[in-house]
Amino acid sequence: MSEEAVLSANQTLLNAITQGDYEIYKQLVSSDATCFEDESAGHLVEGLEFHKFYFDLDGPPTGEPSPNKAHMAAKPHVRMLGENAAVCSYVRVNQKVGGDGVPVTTTALETRVWECKEGSWVNVHVHRS
Repeated sequence: MSEEAVLSANQTLLNAITQGDYEIYKQLVSSDATCFEDESAGHLVEGLEFHKFYFDLDGPPTGEPSPNKAHMAAKPHVRMLGENAAVCSYVRVNQKVGGDGVPVTTTALETRVWECKEGSWVNVHVHRS
């Protein structure tokens, strides 16, 4: 498996988040994944239910990119840890239109750990700060 496959899986995951597509998200994130991120207030979160809450807030997925939000990985770096594991680090750029109609851009440092299981890359840990 290659760095390109990890980058592709990572972008597909970010697209699923943008589109609110929890079904695609579940395919790309391990059911026992862990994370540290702002929303978890410094606590290690395990499993998918924490993130499902945020998908449910957005309503059903449209299957189309939202014209009002986007998530992208700027300057991604992949480090392969053997054939079945990789770390992907990047600056996550988040764009959205605020409630007042004004565009807002934020960034975060994000690192995702990927594991190749049965020929498919799945995200097993994310750290965002």
